[in-house]
Amino acid sequence: MRFSQAEKMEIIRLVEGSSLPVKQTLREMDVPRSSFYRWYRRYLDYGYDGLASQPPHARRFWNKIPESEKKHIVSEAKQMPELTPRELAWHITDSQGAFISESSVYRILRDYDLVASPAYIVLTAADEYRHKTKRVHQLWQTDFTYFKIIGWGWYYLSTILDDYSRYIIAWLLTSTMSAEDVKNTLDLAITKTGITGVKVRHRPRLLSDNGPCYLAGDLKQYLDQHGIRHTRGKPYHPMTQGKIERYHRTLKNRINLENYYLPWELEHQIGRFVDYYNHRRVHESLDNLTPADVYHGRVRDIITARNLVKEQTMRRRRRQNLGLKPLNEEIIKPEVYRECLH
Repeated sequence: MRFSQAEKMEIIRLVEGSSLPVKQTLREMDVPRSSFYRWYRRYLDYGYDGLASQPPHARRFWNKIPESEKKHIVSEAKQMPELTPRELAWHITDSQGAFISESSVYRILRDYDLVASPAYIVLTAADEYRHKTKRVHQLWQTDFTYFKIIGWGWYYLSTILDDYSRYIIAWLLTSTMSAEDVKNTLDLAITKTGITGVKVRHRPRLLSDNGPCYLAGDLKQYLDQHGIRHTRGKPYHPMTQGKIERYHRTLKNRINLENYYLPWELEHQIGRFVDYYNHRRVHESLDNLTPADVYHGRVRDIITARNLVKEQTMRRRRRQNLGLKPLNEEIIKPEVYRECLH
């Protein structure tokens, strides 16, 4: 039951003038004691005006995202439309020292109709390679994909991908798909990693499909000379090489947006994408780190920096929403950790 301002005043006068204890008096009038004492405190502080009904207050959330941050997120999304909400969230966290969750970015962009439909197929967990790797250079995946150069015909891209980090170790654009092309790509990977220059207990295993170039005797002899074991995927089951298949699909979604008239033009664009993929594109299955972060062992330092960014952002947002004076603290930027660890 709600009481008017005049009724509250009358109840206070009755209680003050009653010879009975306050508890008994309120029970006789069927008035809750908590309500009476709340009225009485306001009456002592503000007089009769304090008994007026108070308008309901909107619930305050200490971690509410300020409007300025929302506008900034929308602005960043418009400047980098190629980023998904997940990628944009970690770009802001890593480069600007302000944490924002993936779900918050998605909701903000959805309200502005800036969320595009995904242009890919999600694989189920059962469609993954069963034998998970636990370290870099434990398993290399390799495969060919193809591109058409106007006036030149089809060219083929041979790639070596580290299974654990998804880092592109080596790639080669060729006019054929022969065992010699595979060996040349492996030469680049071996030279870059130096795995034959030091004595190691386990050399990388090579995972490929059952294409003719991977079944050739020349390739088997080459792998035996370098101490690399060869594993081939199950026929008609491309998910065995799911990581490099997914990489090639991502690559072609970008590269095939343009026409190419010379091989070097295509090669240049592939090189730019590989650099972006290795060093700037955060990967969801890698805890939103780049393949280079995992490949070079920077995971722990960057995760630590991100946790500090999140703590700082939550403190800053809490004080802002509660109207408190901001603290003077140095902003942590995970990208600084990457630069220091290169």
